[in-house]
Amino acid sequence: MKITSFSPLIVTTDPENTIKLFEELGFEKRHEKDELDGREDVVGVRMKDANGFCVDIVKSGKTKQDMITIRMNVDDFDEAREMLESRGFKPSPAGIVTDSSSKSIGMYSPSGFSFSLVQHIKD
Repeated sequence: MKITSFSPLIVTTDPENTIKLFEELGFEKRHEKDELDGREDVVGVRMKDANGFCVDIVKSGKTKQDMITIRMNVDDFDEAREMLESRGFKPSPAGIVTDSSSKSIGMYSPSGFSFSLVQHIKD
């Protein structure tokens, strides 16, 4: 398994103000995805600054409060998930979220630390 990127991910019910804050800090939107897995309550935005730092912001209608996690992009989703589960991580009850270019799942350690595990699907 190869980690292809590693960045903070903010899950929020108010992505507009969070995006605005990061724009004021010099970040620019790189791409945006709406209705991931056909769910209107999930919208994702990737932002990057001039130094190459990235942050991902995801709107979720299912979260009750903002949450910070680590987005870990990998080249082999199943291998990475098995590795995390072997170390006690549990999958999010929301399950796997897919769209035409990626699949992801929240994974939580026994102590509560979380990753958003993502694999980009290439044609």
